[in-house]
Amino acid sequence: MDAPDIALGGSALLGVRMMDFARRYWPLVLILVSAASVLVGVALELLGVTPIANAFLVFSNILVLSCLVIEIVGKLRQGEFGLDLIAALAMAAALWFGQYLAGAIVSVMYAGGHFLEFYAHRRAESGMTDLLSRVPRSALRITGEEFAEVPIGAIVSGDRLLIRRGDVVPVDGQVESATALVDQSALTGEPLPVRIMQGEAVASGAMNAGEAFDMVASMAAKDSTYAHILRLVEKAKASKAPIYRVADRMGLWFLGLTLVVAAVAVAASGDSARVLAVLVVATPCPLILAVPVALVAGISKAARRGILVKGAGVLEALSKVDVVVFDKTGTLTVGAPEVAEVLGTQHPDELLRLAGSAELASAHSLGRAIVSEAQRRGLALSKPDQAAEVPGRVSKRWSTAGRSSSAALHS
Repeated sequence: MDAPDIALGGSALLGVRMMDFARRYWPLVLILVSAASVLVGVALELLGVTPIANAFLVFSNILVLSCLVIEIVGKLRQGEFGLDLIAALAMAAALWFGQYLAGAIVSVMYAGGHFLEFYAHRRAESGMTDLLSRVPRSALRITGEEFAEVPIGAIVSGDRLLIRRGDVVPVDGQVESATALVDQSALTGEPLPVRIMQGEAVASGAMNAGEAFDMVASMAAKDSTYAHILRLVEKAKASKAPIYRVADRMGLWFLGLTLVVAAVAVAASGDSARVLAVLVVATPCPLILAVPVALVAGISKAARRGILVKGAGVLEALSKVDVVVFDKTGTLTVGAPEVAEVLGTQHPDELLRLAGSAELASAHSLGRAIVSEAQRRGLALSKPDQAAEVPGRVSKRWSTAGRSSSAALHS
């Protein structure tokens, strides 16, 4: 390959990446380009270069208006009507009457509003990152004496799987080993690991908090508990509250009222340009944004606090709730235990230091709580030389939640 081919390939690759960026972040691109065009246009107008200034203002108008028309047509095909039609009429009227600055200002207002909505949606997605990041991509399937790493989409009912320590259970199924210790806090809110015996059901989304165990899948991954939760999240992000329909109905009446006022203004003044004045004043950018931004921001904030909202309608209905009934304690917990007090010793910090040092080698939730409290108090923990954690046994010297631990510590 010669130098021109290499240069062409690099340019083509850069062009593809820029197109992909523009497609994914078009609200950001739109506000940056439209705002920059208006600023340059206003600066050139102040310098007296009116023809070039008007070219920049017209460009901002046409750019945003084209995107807006495409969006309006898409909504009309889905049977939806929005107030953004008034903004489109205002920009079109500005171009018709040659009032390019007025139309450009409306275009920047509209592009800025869409960027705020885009930003709110991105925040909502980032609030759900932890939930989505837990989704396993593959699982270790056992076939006879052989082990194979397979995509979870290839798992079917009856497959035998090995769930290693720290793995997230990929599908619903039954435990085949004698016992399994799983952390179900992501599903139930209960902070302590749960011991599941042979033949009992284990749900997808739980994490293996103990030794590796075998399980038999009872269904495909797409039908499992965690998949249903993820679909619920996606549905909530795309859902619309009843207030949307109210806003749409109001939008139709508002458009009709705006056109009537514009007609009256023209008839009273004899100046057809008064249509533009009425449309610009009536452009309801805040009303267009208020409902979606408020609901998306609410769903986002709830997700960051570990609360899954089934839909925008549910969030709206909360304003009418007077009494809340919780069906289990897990709903009310923070998902992690904490040390409340150290009892039975005159030297609580020293006991906590020793216990925290031993628990450094443990992944158990109670052990993590002890370590966190010791670190919060600023105690100097020692790294264990040797550590052993045996599930299901109780030490004569000390025990914690159905397990025993021993450790030799640095002095």
